[in-house]
Amino acid sequence: MQTFKGITAFYKGLGGGLSFLLLVLFAPPLKAEAPRLFTVKGVNVDVTADSAQAARIQAQKEGELKSFTQLLKRLTLSAYHDRLPTLPLERIRELIQDFAVTDEKASSVRYIANMDYRYRAPQIRTILNDAGIPYAETKSKPVLMLPVYQSAGALLLWDDPNPWRTAWQNMGNQGDAGLVPMVLPIGDLEDIRTIGAEQAMEGDAQRLAAMTNRYQTGDVVVAHGILRMDAGYGLPELEVYLTRFGSALQEHTVVKSFTAIQGEDVSVLLSRSVVQLKDQVEDNWKQDNLIQAGQAQVLPLQVRVADLKGWVRVRDRLNGVAIIQHADVVLMRQGEVHLNLNFIGDAEQLALSLEQADLMLWEEAGSWYLGLRSAVQ
Repeated sequence: MQTFKGITAFYKGLGGGLSFLLLVLFAPPLKAEAPRLFTVKGVNVDVTADSAQAARIQAQKEGELKSFTQLLKRLTLSAYHDRLPTLPLERIRELIQDFAVTDEKASSVRYIANMDYRYRAPQIRTILNDAGIPYAETKSKPVLMLPVYQSAGALLLWDDPNPWRTAWQNMGNQGDAGLVPMVLPIGDLEDIRTIGAEQAMEGDAQRLAAMTNRYQTGDVVVAHGILRMDAGYGLPELEVYLTRFGSALQEHTVVKSFTAIQGEDVSVLLSRSVVQLKDQVEDNWKQDNLIQAGQAQVLPLQVRVADLKGWVRVRDRLNGVAIIQHADVVLMRQGEVHLNLNFIGDAEQLALSLEQADLMLWEEAGSWYLGLRSAVQ
């Protein structure tokens, strides 16, 4: 019979000794945390009624309805937004796990606040599946946005004024609002030395990599906006070539045109275009990560780890991947951990989701392996 001392000595090979053994014996099953993607933050309510209490009650109703709609739109393609399920308020409240109120202000007849709602992920998935609406849960690493502006023959990136860059800056910090967080560079001397407008448009891989390293982002999106006058109506027109460069998606370009409405100045045209282009970036990402009903799967795999700290890092990152439902530890031995990974989607979607958490999934001789990206490159 193998003694406790013998077992402890065996697990010292993973660098953890007794602490690793205790982790194996007493750690709860590895299960993904409640996905942050299902939390809707900063829902603003501003209601005036006959009394402060009536205003507060009405504001709560508005916040619940707004947050539910915002959550469904976050997960689904724009093409499905006109057919999203509508639920009675009582049912929406059943889907809310908890909520918090911040910046609360009230008068005798008015109530103002920002509200955060955390929804129950499994129930939201069921609602979308029952409605036959595909959805995406993989959140992209932040992408770096480089707005290149072309007008009257000039090509601008860092130069001031650059109204196109200003329009993107005015969009503000999107935070957790969508699946593709965006970062705007500050445009200091280091940025200017690193990349110029033409190099950004050409997708200079070395210079783009230097930018992503500086801002700790994943991919780069270059938005090349060309302002001209519409020949037929004499109104400002913006033609945009939107290209995403990086490893998560294959490089591809989307071309969009926007024409000013009568009486609309260029700054408003640019701002309106930014909103639609942000939605386009989101849709492109969702399209590559759509989850259909009935796609729950189990993937047996091996995690290659050098020591206990390596396993803990892998485990913590797995907990943050939304499409992973849970992971069952089958076997632990020196240098590797065997898991049954329960997830939603297909293997390609799983690999892309893991990549956003700096994990790499690969197949070798008919078996699947998982490791920290820095450790396998």
